[in-house]
Amino acid sequence: MMIPGLPGVQILHPLWLLLLPLAPLLAMLRGARGKRAAIKFPTTFLLRDLGRPARSSLGGFIFGLILISLSFGIVALSRPQKILSFEEEKAEGIAIMLTVDVSLSMLIEDFYIGAQPVNRLTAAKRVMTDFIKGRRSDKIGIVAFAGETYLPCPLTLDRDWLINNLDRVQTQRVGDGTAIGSGIASAANRMRREKSPSKVIVLLTDGANNSGRLSPQDAAKLAATLGIKIYTIAIGTPGIHSIPDPKRGTFTPVGQQLFDEGTLKEVAAIGNGQFYMAQNLNSLSDVFATIDKLEKTKIEHHKIIETEELFPWPLAVSAIALFLALLLSLTVLHSAPEPAAT
Repeated sequence: MMIPGLPGVQILHPLWLLLLPLAPLLAMLRGARGKRAAIKFPTTFLLRDLGRPARSSLGGFIFGLILISLSFGIVALSRPQKILSFEEEKAEGIAIMLTVDVSLSMLIEDFYIGAQPVNRLTAAKRVMTDFIKGRRSDKIGIVAFAGETYLPCPLTLDRDWLINNLDRVQTQRVGDGTAIGSGIASAANRMRREKSPSKVIVLLTDGANNSGRLSPQDAAKLAATLGIKIYTIAIGTPGIHSIPDPKRGTFTPVGQQLFDEGTLKEVAAIGNGQFYMAQNLNSLSDVFATIDKLEKTKIEHHKIIETEELFPWPLAVSAIALFLALLLSLTVLHSAPEPAAT
C-alpha cells in the first residue's frame, strides 16, 4: 500500500495500522471520570497532611511515553519501505571499423560545407564524426589506407578519444596508391578476436584498387569467414580534377576520375552488405544515416525495483520511549508515597 503524500514509500503489512486507534482510545479511558462516590467526607482535608504522594502527579508523562512506544511499535510492525526503482540498460554493441582511403586524390575539393569548398577527406571526417557520436554503445575503430595501411585508432568505446584521433587520418602518411584489399584485410584482422554479436566494415574510397598484394575480393572473402559485413562507399564526383598543394600553392592534375563501382559492388555482395555512391555532403550523410539504421545495436531495458526497509526507525523510537517510561517509573517518577514528618 502506497502512502498518500509520501511518494516512493509503501506499507508492506497495512493491516497492523488498524491497531493505531488503540493509543488514543487508551488515553481517553485513562482520563475518564470514575463513578461518583457513595459516601462523601466533608473533612477529608484532615487526611491531607498524613503523607504526600511522591511525584505521582507526573505519572501521565510515563503513560504518554507508553502510548508513543505502542504507536511507533505498530508502525514498525506494518513494515514501511522506501521504493528504489531504476532502469537497467543492457546493450549488445556492434564492432565497426571505419576504413578510409587517404590517397592524394582524397584532397580533391569537390565537396562543399555551406558555401565553402572542402576536400573529400574533410567531408568524410565531418560525416564520420556525426556517425560516431550517434553510436554510443558500439566499439568503433579507424583504419586508413593508401598504398599501405596504418591504424589511427583501434576499436574503442571512448567517443571523444576516437573523434580526436580523426585528426590522424591524413594523406601522405604512407606511400601513395589505393590498396583497397589491404585496407579490408587490416580492418578484418583488427576485429578477428572481437566477440561482438555483429561486426561491420565501412569502406570509403574514391578510386580503384591499384596497390597491395591482396585483391579486394579475396580480402572480402576473408572478412566474410569471420562473420564481418562490408559496406562500400564511392566518394567523389566524376570528371577531370586536380589536387591542390596547400604548401606550394599549385595544383596537380589527375585526369579523368575513375571509380571501380564493379569491384566495390562485388566486395559489398561478398560481405553481405551494400554499395553506395556519395557525390556531395548530403548524399554522404544519407549513406551513413542508412548504415546507422541498418546496423542497429540491440538494447534491452529492464525495470528493477528494490526496497529499503524503514521499520528500524519507528522501532528505535518505540524502544527508546518504552525504556524511558520504565526508567522514570523506577527512579525519578516512582509513585510510592513518602512518610510525613512527625
